[in-house]
Amino acid sequence: MTDGRKTTHFGYQTVDEDEKAGRVQGVFSSVASRYDVMNDVMSGGVHRLWKDAMMDWLAPRSGQRLLDVAGGTGDISFRFLRRAGEGHATVLDLTEPMLVEGRKRAEADRMAGQLDWVVGDAMALPFEDATFDVYTISFGIRNVTRPQDALAEAFRVLKPGGRLMVLEFSQLPNPMMQKAYDAYSFNVIPRMGQVIANDRDSYQYLVESIRRFPDQDTFLSMIRQAGFENARYRNLTMGVAALHSGWKL
Repeated sequence: MTDGRKTTHFGYQTVDEDEKAGRVQGVFSSVASRYDVMNDVMSGGVHRLWKDAMMDWLAPRSGQRLLDVAGGTGDISFRFLRRAGEGHATVLDLTEPMLVEGRKRAEADRMAGQLDWVVGDAMALPFEDATFDVYTISFGIRNVTRPQDALAEAFRVLKPGGRLMVLEFSQLPNPMMQKAYDAYSFNVIPRMGQVIANDRDSYQYLVESIRRFPDQDTFLSMIRQAGFENARYRNLTMGVAALHSGWKL
């Protein structure tokens, strides 16, 4: 708190809470057209394996309704629908240009009848209670101003028996490995952002936001605090990313 104002972090900067969403929108509006390309370059394509691992653990079933929050370009929703066969996915994102890029993808044309695209806030979802069978958020929750509020909203909109699954960058358990990964992240990724997306600052923020996000066990406790049961996590690529799962029982 500063002079009665609530503050939060935007990367390594401290900002007023009511400023962060606008700044995040600015970042993703700037990189939307090159977002998927940058994901492939930054991770060497490994992010695709992580998302496939997410689907393996989730095991989508026919007829399920998915809410994919911060789902902009549709990667998770497309995977979900392919696995489920019959089902429906609502892609929600704070940044409309990300949704526009998602709708441009070929998968969106083939699955148009199974997809909705909604501009909305993870902390105040525009849906009734107990609407969805599955809630996913992939590389998005660290950008939310108050992640605990987003988890509470996830719990609210899930049906009893519904599943939460979060894919997010995390922390390596080995300090030397973490140091090497940090060196790569801070020295290489912003330069890639400059070359490929003509936007160094946005990728500097993205790297910093990863370092500010809670570690695996701390985030697991936040999921439990939101009311989810049978909550667990799995490390991916030695903890570069982690999958967290919980159930509304």
